[in-house]
Amino acid sequence: MGHQKLTTKENLLPFILITALFFLWGMAHGMLDVLNKHFQDVLQISKAKSGLIQFSVYMAYFLMALPAGLFMKRFGYKRGIIMGLLLFATGAYLIIPASLIQSFWLFLTGLFILGCGLTTLETAANPYTTKLGPPESAERRINFSQSFNGLAWIIGPIIGGLFILGNKGGADGNKLSSLMLPYFVIGTIVLIIALVYLRVSLPEITEEQPVHGVAGDSAATSFSSKPLIKQRHFVLAVIAQFCYVAAQTGVFSFFVNYMTDKDLTPHFSNSTAALILGIGGFGLFMIGRVSGSFLMSYFKPTRLLAFYALMCCLLLPVVSLGLGWISIISLFMIFFFMSIMFPTIFALGIKGLGEKTKKASSFIVMSIVGGAIFPMFMGWIADVSSMSVGFYAPIPLFAFILYYAVEGHKVRQ
Repeated sequence: MGHQKLTTKENLLPFILITALFFLWGMAHGMLDVLNKHFQDVLQISKAKSGLIQFSVYMAYFLMALPAGLFMKRFGYKRGIIMGLLLFATGAYLIIPASLIQSFWLFLTGLFILGCGLTTLETAANPYTTKLGPPESAERRINFSQSFNGLAWIIGPIIGGLFILGNKGGADGNKLSSLMLPYFVIGTIVLIIALVYLRVSLPEITEEQPVHGVAGDSAATSFSSKPLIKQRHFVLAVIAQFCYVAAQTGVFSFFVNYMTDKDLTPHFSNSTAALILGIGGFGLFMIGRVSGSFLMSYFKPTRLLAFYALMCCLLLPVVSLGLGWISIISLFMIFFFMSIMFPTIFALGIKGLGEKTKKASSFIVMSIVGGAIFPMFMGWIADVSSMSVGFYAPIPLFAFILYYAVEGHKVRQ
């Protein structure tokens, strides 16, 4: 495969602005992954119950994706993005009173509203990115934008580790007071970005353009007239994305639990584990995304996806065996190999869908609900057995992604 152009001159500013959104929701997700251990400790809740943190955010994806898609179909991408940013800021600000009264349930409500904002942003930004340049570099472009999402996932746990896990609470004995400042700052930044979007003009992409394939290529457009449910590559993409987000959320959510498990050698403190998650885990995740975007200039995205999924299937049993540093290094490598999965599955799933792209994007974003269910299941396994045994659970999910990369992605006429 030859080297392909990432974007065009006229699309450069919109591409930069959209890529900034990927950074924002990465920050929100990165902070989320240190909260499980924090709430287990300060509120004395089980690992399964702490999975409700992810449940609140990912259930928002399931419930909000279709309304967000319908909103954008009627009012366009730009208004959809602004609505997403306003919901994001509202949810972040709601965490402040939740922390003041130490209410886990109000905190979950804030996270749900924040999640509705993230859903709206992802429903807009993922397909929009694939269209801001030549169709043949769609997978590369979305991987490049998602690299900034990866960068934010590094910073999120570091902020969480320093300001939340490293903080024992206020003088009044409120153990949740450490949540107020980080979420106030995030809410304010998001609000400012919403104001920027109000002022700038973004090109409204026509949906008739095929997402992939050369314009006028009958193979790229002939099958887009079929209903979505009969688009096999799209239906399997929804299932593959469900599997990926479920597996990813499970691994991310219980990383700190794994690294602090006293039954394993070595083990670390909460704040050190959060720091390692940010710099080590998400550092490799970002390196994977940047290098993946580069490698896709030379290798088929589907082949790269298949190899990475296979590596996750092979590394998870090594993590579960608790072999000290070998298992820890294997866990880090899973972060690297998961890196390209979400954007690549997304781009493959909406390939050639023409006017159905926004609707298809909504369904793929809805599949993120996998992240709502799986952490509670993985937490339950850890509660009844051990944290290391919990890491066997994602293997079948990566096996399905391997199937999708090898066979399921193929577009049938």
